[in-house]
Amino acid sequence: MQEITIVKVGGKVVETPESLNELLNDFVTLPGLKVLVHGGGRSATKVAAQLGVETKMVDGRRITDLETLKVVTMVYAGLVNKNIVASLQARNANSVGLTGADLNLIKAVKRPVKEIDYGYVGDVESVQVNELMDLINKGVIPVVAPLTHDGKGNMLNTNADTMASALASALAKHYKVNLVYCFEKKGVLSNPDDDESVIKELSHKLFKEHQETGVITEGMIPKLDNGFNALNAGVIKVSITNTQGLKGGLDKGTLLKKD
Repeated sequence: MQEITIVKVGGKVVETPESLNELLNDFVTLPGLKVLVHGGGRSATKVAAQLGVETKMVDGRRITDLETLKVVTMVYAGLVNKNIVASLQARNANSVGLTGADLNLIKAVKRPVKEIDYGYVGDVESVQVNELMDLINKGVIPVVAPLTHDGKGNMLNTNADTMASALASALAKHYKVNLVYCFEKKGVLSNPDDDESVIKELSHKLFKEHQETGVITEGMIPKLDNGFNALNAGVIKVSITNTQGLKGGLDKGTLLKKD
């Protein structure tokens, strides 16, 4: 079984040219087959403001009404995705930009309305990787934007961490998959005010304990939920780190472990 590395990049890393360039320099040197999944929320918020579209957030999650859906489709699948693809081509790394709609890659269902109506937000329903694997096996690097489709002609906004986990889980049936969540911090921190307080290894049991005591909060919770889902689906290694963590073996940052 061949090894493949899926890197999900988000936060400030993908929004700042300097940090994105550093990430891509390290990404192209990773051995073997590769997939890049990206976010781009800050860019979407900026473009929305320029277009006069109000950004609404609840607990750090974007409410995606119809006008916001148009903005995130433009920004994620267009501006951010194609800039990354062009940057990879400049590094002699042949790549292709995709959303979940392309190749019928990731189909989702619109999130049902409960306490909050998130609008056009998609929860992953199915992943079809056969055509994607044809590209990967030819040495092409898929660059995947955080958008899915519902099979009825509608695009849906889907969390990039979830997209990466879903892809990693599906590809784990065919490859030895490493999944790396790359953002601006060195890993999961035991003290959010101390960038050096990286938790080196994290089991699901310890994660839940830290969640209950308030050590791990907010946006890190869904990231870790997605990471453990991937681990349980057969992904061999899941780590959370910064751009420096891509150098030399993927053993930096926080490594998730099964209980």
